[in-house]
Amino acid sequence: MPLRERARAALEAPRFQQAIIAVILINAATLGLETSAVAVERYGTALTVIDHVALYIFVAELLTRIYVYRGRFFLDPWNLFDTSIVTVSLLPVASGLSVLRALRILRALRLISVVPSLRRVVTALLNAVPGMTSIVLLLGLVLYVAAVMGAKLYHATAPEYFGDLPTSLFTLFQMMTGDGWSDITREVMGEHPAAWIFFVAFMLVCTFVVLNLFIAVVVRAMEDEQAEESANVTVQATQELSAAVLAELAELRAEVRELRDRVPAAPGGG
Repeated sequence: MPLRERARAALEAPRFQQAIIAVILINAATLGLETSAVAVERYGTALTVIDHVALYIFVAELLTRIYVYRGRFFLDPWNLFDTSIVTVSLLPVASGLSVLRALRILRALRLISVVPSLRRVVTALLNAVPGMTSIVLLLGLVLYVAAVMGAKLYHATAPEYFGDLPTSLFTLFQMMTGDGWSDITREVMGEHPAAWIFFVAFMLVCTFVVLNLFIAVVVRAMEDEQAEESANVTVQATQELSAAVLAELAELRAEVRELRDRVPAAPGGG
């Protein structure tokens, strides 16, 4: 077997993928331990060695994949994702470049490209982005209208929440996430008892309608992704079955031809 084919078989082996996942998890754990001063003081050298070994393994894996797949390597977005993460890790890190040291934890994101289930989720989310555009516009419109109304109605009562338009926008966004919305509502209702109508309507529209639309779009995208993957698996299985049947037919034809050649022709035959 040629060297490239042996390297391909090794890369695509389940055990190799499991080993890469283990290296990613170990490297992520060591990078987390580096945030502890006690751990760095006791095991700083060991953590550095593990970090460098993991980086060398990632570089070797990428170079092997480039060698195996050649030009096709750069056509796969997940390969480009892995390459960018490893490239960031290879940037020179000086004492003043703490941001680059912090970016090393991005290696943990390689789990997304290595684990198929995570890859399917991210692909579904990216496919759902076009469908979310209209929902984002709707949500922005609702937030803007409610923020203007809140600033007009309650700027004197609660200036820290509705003093101007940017403050009102931030307050309503905070309420939309469910953070402290009841406290804000009660404070305003102390001066405006009917204010609950405005806040309840806003929460119903944003939280229970618009955000559920987000969820529906994402779920639909995930279902489409799963259906497409199932269809691809079915097509691949059908192609493999057809190839196996054709191979069997070719063998049968060869055997029939061999038998025909062995049997002597009948006397007087044409």
